[in-house]
Amino acid sequence: MADYRIDASPESVHWGYFDAGLSPLLTVDSGDTVTISTISGGPEVMPKPPFAIPEALSTLHATQRPKLPGHICTGPVEVRGAKAGHVLEVRIKGIELHYDWGFTYVAPLKGALPDDFDEMHLMHIPLDRERMTGRMRWGLELPLKPFFGVMAVAPPASWGALSTLPPRRNGGNLDNKELVAGTTLYLPIHVDGALFSVGDGHGVQGDGEVCVTAIETGLIGTFELHLRENMRLTWPLAETPTHIMTMAFDPDLDDCVVIALRDMIHLIVARTGITKAEAYALCSLAADLRITQVVNGNKGVHVMLDKSLLQKAQR
Repeated sequence: MADYRIDASPESVHWGYFDAGLSPLLTVDSGDTVTISTISGGPEVMPKPPFAIPEALSTLHATQRPKLPGHICTGPVEVRGAKAGHVLEVRIKGIELHYDWGFTYVAPLKGALPDDFDEMHLMHIPLDRERMTGRMRWGLELPLKPFFGVMAVAPPASWGALSTLPPRRNGGNLDNKELVAGTTLYLPIHVDGALFSVGDGHGVQGDGEVCVTAIETGLIGTFELHLRENMRLTWPLAETPTHIMTMAFDPDLDDCVVIALRDMIHLIVARTGITKAEAYALCSLAADLRITQVVNGNKGVHVMLDKSLLQKAQR
């Protein structure tokens, strides 16, 4: 298996959108590993010294504007042999900080409380690579748990260019804090080649991402990409070392619950052989239904179940 690297630059990012027509930066085989660096933030949220803005980010701001409102994503990466209907298995092997600061903000008309704040409130947060902490301006040190808010394959060609802001069936702005190093994400493929992109680095985030931002920062991720021709998915799925996780996204949080819960029941039945009613009961007794985020247009829900409970039924 081969190892590759893509660094974020004005030539290697797409700003604000996904599109099946994007040309791949790199073509890899199933099982290959790609290390990808990302940059984050528009010119309006950049810090002043002593923080250093990466040259790639400064150059991007000077030469480009987002095609649609959204994130700066590095990619896409084509996986040789991937076809629409297959699944891309993304093994997240490692995540590192790319620079030593992040930002978060509260703004009018944004977040879970859009009418509660009348002014922009922007904070720049120093990040300590050695101690893996972020220091808030009042002195609180938050442990960092970095993950990528955006991981996606290309949407169907018929959807055209789409903003990266709402998460969809191709993944995208999942903002799922469980997707740290050691987790595997499964994405349903919609176009040949899959076309995997990543961005929206988060230093740490709570479930809900209620003010609309995490600690937004640049990250460097290492991903092992596997083509799964034997899987079929409608929505993204994830697996931590201990748990299996179904996900759903919709403007209506109640609909997210229904979709993610039905997918978990289907998964339990397929893996254990128990009945649908028994799987539903197991979810009520042992699964955790969590709000992923409520601020991206399409809200998110994920359902987590301990994998040790997925034992074949003994009748």
